Amino acid sequence: MAPQDRVSQVSSHLNYPRGLLAGQVAIITGAGQGIGAEAARLFANEGAKVVIADLDANRAESVAKSINDASPGRAISVAGDVQDHEYLKRVVAKAAEFGNGKIHIIVNNAGFTWDGVIHKLTDKQWDTIIAVHATAPFKLVQAAAPYFRVKDGEPRVIINISSTSGIHGNAGQANYAVGKSGMVGLTKTIAKEWGPAFGVRANTIAFGHILTRLTAAKEAGAFITTPEGEKISLGIPQKQLAVKEGDAAEQYTDIPLRRPGSATEAATSILGVVSPLFSYVNGQTIMVTGGRNI
Repeated sequence: MAPQDRVSQVSSHLNYPRGLLAGQVAIITGAGQGIGAEAARLFANEGAKVVIADLDANRAESVAKSINDASPGRAISVAGDVQDHEYLKRVVAKAAEFGNGKIHIIVNNAGFTWDGVIHKLTDKQWDTIIAVHATAPFKLVQAAAPYFRVKDGEPRVIINISSTSGIHGNAGQANYAVGKSGMVGLTKTIAKEWGPAFGVRANTIAFGHILTRLTAAKEAGAFITTPEGEKISLGIPQKQLAVKEGDAAEQYTDIPLRRPGSATEAATSILGVVSPLFSYVNGQTIMVTGGRNI
């Protein structure tokens, strides 16, 4: 389908009775909870088939079940570690099988933080976070290349999830900042390599303060267990989150909206950028921050 015809199709079907993503197949990593899970549900509601990729098999299957209970046959779960390149190939193979030989969307969302100041950051912390946030997204896109470098007139979109840490840096997060910054360069390269001949769109979404386990109080006890069995604490120390009693807005004075975003709001932004409503937006870094850092 020619670009002008696609635009005409968009403008003449503003109600999208079958959904914004009808007939499309999406891989979403880190979709067992949080933003990824919300995105998976939204995608399915808009007519997509969704592959729930997550390290936690139980959580992944739970999300897939919740989707299939509402819309049978819309989701499958494929559990594994994104640091395992063979796993990423398996995700692609399962997605292609689920989509009858086609994949339309990749959302590179999986990730976590393992913080430390520069002079104390260990090689393990550095290597793990770079592997999860930079190498894994590249390897997944590379494995899916045969399904994106095609000329069938159907939309193909890749979304790489970044963070304000990757745009502005953040004390204690050198590893995370480098990994998330790398997503921006990967996105622009995909747009330049696969856009001209195949019409693939690639965009980065950089989140600010979104309410997830990564931004909750560390004292709440959230953690991720690596494949080697190491438990990594997640969240922000309570003393950094402390606010005046009875005046929570004091915590968010650097956010014009004076509040953090919800996982659903974050996921909705992903849906918007993936959708045909953003059909001429390509190679961009879209800040979803409530106005922080403007």
